[in-house]
Amino acid sequence: MFRFFENLVDPYGPYAQDDRPPTRVWPFLGVYARPFHRVFVWTALLSILVAGIEVWLIYYMGRVVDILGGEPAQVWADHGWELIAVAIFILFLRPAIQLVDVLLLNNAILPNFGTLIRWRAHKHVLRQSVGWFENDFAGRIANRIMQTPPAAGEVIFQIFDAISFSIAYFIGAGVLLMAADPRLLLPLVGWLVLYGLLVRWTITRVEPASKAASDARSAITGRVVDSYSNIHSVKMFAHHDLELTYAKEAIEDSRRTFQTEMRIFTVMDGTLVALNGVLIIGVVGWAIWLWMMGEATVGVVAAATALTLRLNAMTGWIMWALTTFFRQLGVVAEGMETIAQPIDLVDAPNATDLKLTEGKIEIRDVSHHYGRVSGGLDHIDLTILPGEKIGLIGRSGAGKSSLVKLLLRFYDVETGQILIDGQDIRAVTQDSLRRHIGMVQQDSSLLHRSVRDNILYGRPDATEAEVIAAAKQAEAHEFILTLEDPQGRRGYDAHVGERGVKLSGGQRQRVTLARVILKNAPILLLDEATSALDSEVEAAIQETLYGMMQGKTVIAIAHRLSTIAEMDRILVMDHGRIVEDGPHDDLLAKGGLYAQFWARQSGGFLNPEADE
Repeated sequence: MFRFFENLVDPYGPYAQDDRPPTRVWPFLGVYARPFHRVFVWTALLSILVAGIEVWLIYYMGRVVDILGGEPAQVWADHGWELIAVAIFILFLRPAIQLVDVLLLNNAILPNFGTLIRWRAHKHVLRQSVGWFENDFAGRIANRIMQTPPAAGEVIFQIFDAISFSIAYFIGAGVLLMAADPRLLLPLVGWLVLYGLLVRWTITRVEPASKAASDARSAITGRVVDSYSNIHSVKMFAHHDLELTYAKEAIEDSRRTFQTEMRIFTVMDGTLVALNGVLIIGVVGWAIWLWMMGEATVGVVAAATALTLRLNAMTGWIMWALTTFFRQLGVVAEGMETIAQPIDLVDAPNATDLKLTEGKIEIRDVSHHYGRVSGGLDHIDLTILPGEKIGLIGRSGAGKSSLVKLLLRFYDVETGQILIDGQDIRAVTQDSLRRHIGMVQQDSSLLHRSVRDNILYGRPDATEAEVIAAAKQAEAHEFILTLEDPQGRRGYDAHVGERGVKLSGGQRQRVTLARVILKNAPILLLDEATSALDSEVEAAIQETLYGMMQGKTVIAIAHRLSTIAEMDRILVMDHGRIVEDGPHDDLLAKGGLYAQFWARQSGGFLNPEADE
């Protein structure tokens, strides 16, 4: 039974991805709700039916009071079968109806709706560009991915569990009172008007207050995660108190926003108690007065009293449900600031896979300033022949990393073209482009998974023997066999910690090298690939790197000039331009910027901050 309802909607089913999701809350939720339309209709109908049954039971209790006014034997003779039928309905049919209603809500909707949103939101965010991630806290992004789905689920839950139920209940209550005596409807209508004004006052204040509180909570998460993920710097600089102060600012802001939110609820609760007093006196008092005038039966008074007390108990729950509804809408709206952001770096409509035949790279009049007027690259023209090995040097900010990021299409060039084997990289799929490029970065961060999983990231379908061979080639196999994590996993099964913090810098770099070796891409990008290695290991790795370069087109960024002296050509960049281009000996003979760097280097290492 549970499995039937749980499988009514597949949260991982196929859907049309939208690069520009709706930016308003209800259209945004409507997109995610499409697979649930049929389930929603049945849930709404059952919620209304359950409310109708509850009102009917109150009406029938009043009828029972009137029936019991006669002789017991005569009452049983006249109404026995009726009472038995109602008892059977209450014992069997009513629970069955409510069970189906609960199964639809708790088992078909809530687990699947939140899962669907979280899955699709994560899928959408993963498609964002590297630049998009560089402009936000990872902790805040993750927090919004985590808190939006349960908030959206709570919105749907309140719609069916409280809002549709209460609307149906109020309508049923009005019908019941009007059937007993139309005059009893007057105090109920008057109370509903005042209740509606209180609801309006509350929700207009709760939604923005809730969004502000949610924003403040996300800010806390962002700051705390930032401290934890940089804990080595925190400890090294002894800035424990500074981080506490930094977090306290966000925590205090969250406390203030939460206080504002709670003040609204306090005013709401106090006003609601007073309004409910008016409801009880108005309806029950009028019913008693009608009975005293001989215009209403005891059953009418009993039914009106039961109904009023039930409404009195329900109003707090309904108000809380409504405020919860709008609070969660505020959380959803805050989450949409991340989840509903458009994806600007997308594949062209008719993009095809990159067909790499030789590995020739052409950069034609490329300029890229990250939307600013300066910085980045300025009118770069460069041709790298198939299999050519290029060294790339320059001061910090000269444009080296920008060139590599554009080649990987982490950003789209603002002007100009980048072609690989004659194909504009904007006309091919991003995944196919990056599958043909291997890169070893200076920041060799790893995934918080096993060593094996990290190496297999280069080529997930590789065999165990190929993984070990790549690790041996990267001089990593021996130290991997000695690893053991706190859970007792050893060797290639050992987990490396967040960003690989359980390994030394050199160990992380060797695992990264093994991953790229396993990928075996025809274009190789090296960004200070040996910077974290000691001299002995670096010498061994240099041989590995030169072996990896055979038959590949290579661009190697280096500050240690000795590591690129044997390249076919060396490019010197300055202020976003290529100012020198040629082999090592030719550039030294020119006596230009490269020769100055070479003369200034200490131990073959370029000072990237050197003056012109």
